[in-house]
Amino acid sequence: MGLSLAAFYRFAAFDPAELPPLRQSLLACGEAGGVRGTVLLAPEGVNGTVSGPAEAVEALLELLRADPRLAALEVKRAEAPQQAFHRLKVRLKREIVTLGDASLRPYLAASVGRHVAPDQWEALIRDPDTLVVDTRNAYEVALGSFDDAIDPGTTSFRQFPAWVEQQLRPLVEQRRPKAIALFCTGGIRCEKATAHLLQQGFEGVHHLHGGILRYLEERPQLGSSWRGECFVFDQRVAVNHQLEPGEASLCHGCRMPLTAADRQLPSYAEGVSCRHCVDRQNSADRLRYAERQRQMALARQRGEDHLGRRFPVPPSSGG
Repeated sequence: MGLSLAAFYRFAAFDPAELPPLRQSLLACGEAGGVRGTVLLAPEGVNGTVSGPAEAVEALLELLRADPRLAALEVKRAEAPQQAFHRLKVRLKREIVTLGDASLRPYLAASVGRHVAPDQWEALIRDPDTLVVDTRNAYEVALGSFDDAIDPGTTSFRQFPAWVEQQLRPLVEQRRPKAIALFCTGGIRCEKATAHLLQQGFEGVHHLHGGILRYLEERPQLGSSWRGECFVFDQRVAVNHQLEPGEASLCHGCRMPLTAADRQLPSYAEGVSCRHCVDRQNSADRLRYAERQRQMALARQRGEDHLGRRFPVPPSSGG
């Protein structure tokens, strides 16, 4: 029987003293129902991805929503064919999505950019006076993005502020756009990125409400500016426009996502290496990964579930 998977977040102001008791309540609720995954708690809100029996996942979400500050929790749901996580972790952090600036107040409406609904997004980004920015990491952008979106080329969200000063600011000064439209997977990164831009004096800042996943859920593919697949931080790896599992897979050696073309390259060896990591591995690494892959193949032949199949995905920035 399939499991329910939920990715969620909400920016909200918490006193640090409130978080340890909330952590214990979430652990007790989740463990009682067999929920696994990761939940991050910080003075700026909550962010997590969990999977488990549908009723248990809903119970965890309802526990969060019981707090009026989290009543409007942003949730993306999907079915999971198997449990993708080993255990439930609830962690206390400085930020629920790490930009490196805990002084931002993204839970204040005046501190973030204008929310743009999926049905208004196309008109905004097709306007020649709009600068469209993908706030995700480069390995995510490589699988798919919106037409003509700018790729900052970052490997972590922490690098976004430096990119803003080094490249975005000069570009804005040159082009003088009427609007800057930011987007990400589920809405959390682009929402916080707008808070940073506004703090730095940028104007006309917008972000896609609910992120790419809500856009794909609500907008038909015909006439869409979206191209490719959307990377997701779970065992599906990526989804297509119909929110079905896509063709991308993960390299067991480095956990980076791979396209079908990547898997045709000489650098790719299933379970061992890919174009991202082949030059970083030594002979001992390759032997170890090859043996793991052999054990997984044997487990499949015996109809067993090998732990190595449940390898973690790249470190999440939260969606």
